[in-house]
Amino acid sequence: MIGAGAFGKNHLRVIHQSEHATLSGVLDSDSQRAQQAAALYGCPVFSSLDELAAQSGAAVVVTPTVTHADIGCRLMQAGLDVLVEKPMASDLASARSLLAAADRHGRILQVGHLERFNPAVIALEPLLTKPLFFEVHRLSEFSPRSLDVDVVLDLMIHDLDIVLSIVGKAPEEVRAAGISILSSKVDIANVRLQFPGGVIANLTASRVSTERVRKLRLFQPHEYISLDYSRQDGMRFRVKPSTTEAGPGGGGAVPGGLDFGPLAVTKDEPLRLELEDFFQSIVSRCPPRVTGAQGYRALEAAQTILDKIEEHSQLVAATLGTA
Repeated sequence: MIGAGAFGKNHLRVIHQSEHATLSGVLDSDSQRAQQAAALYGCPVFSSLDELAAQSGAAVVVTPTVTHADIGCRLMQAGLDVLVEKPMASDLASARSLLAAADRHGRILQVGHLERFNPAVIALEPLLTKPLFFEVHRLSEFSPRSLDVDVVLDLMIHDLDIVLSIVGKAPEEVRAAGISILSSKVDIANVRLQFPGGVIANLTASRVSTERVRKLRLFQPHEYISLDYSRQDGMRFRVKPSTTEAGPGGGGAVPGGLDFGPLAVTKDEPLRLELEDFFQSIVSRCPPRVTGAQGYRALEAAQTILDKIEEHSQLVAATLGTA
């Protein structure tokens, strides 16, 4: 385990509790933080990446995004399978180096897109037919954590990954706007994606909200489904089939009205499901639920969005300059 910060501690807890893995030890750039984590979970503290690699069969990387590629590539070169937190890298070239290392050394590379393991998302998947429109909101109160990346890479990338996995295609048009408020990075962003076939996705992400919101709404023919990631629940609204009513004039079609009810969700901890999927992939040598290629696809879309946000900010600056 590399990284014993706020989220790394959650990984340590779940690995420690798992029946399918043994926590071989922890490595962190802050030695005091590593010692505290090791004492809490009864595991050794590694002094270097080489020592960790020599005594482990796989690794979870929960470190600053800019370090993911270097650490992940070194671990895979040493023969370890790797789960790297999202976003998989700070730029596309670094992400490609991770993909190349996994291919070259025959290693499992999983990317930590946690919401793909949300029980509400898992319950949604069998109900999908032809989604045509998505409306997604992910709002958080301000926190100093993860300010090394923009809100698109910090929060929105979760929803980009889910929408891309559902649609199965890359967007053909991207419109985006975003602004910095409390940090030097983009803190709030709004995006409109258009996919081949006319599928539309509107996404909003903010880390300067006064409330925490994690919601996805999806529309497909004769059906509307709403998910709440935080509550791990959802509702499904369907148009009932019309019926034919007999009568003196020959009868006619009678509207069926609406049928609605909750999704059949089996609640669980997404992080536990994610790590168990990683462990199973290591044993079976089958691709994990979120592969390196899928992580790259989400990062690529996020980078396109950031480029569009930069274009928009330059346009606004030019407008203000001429006002």
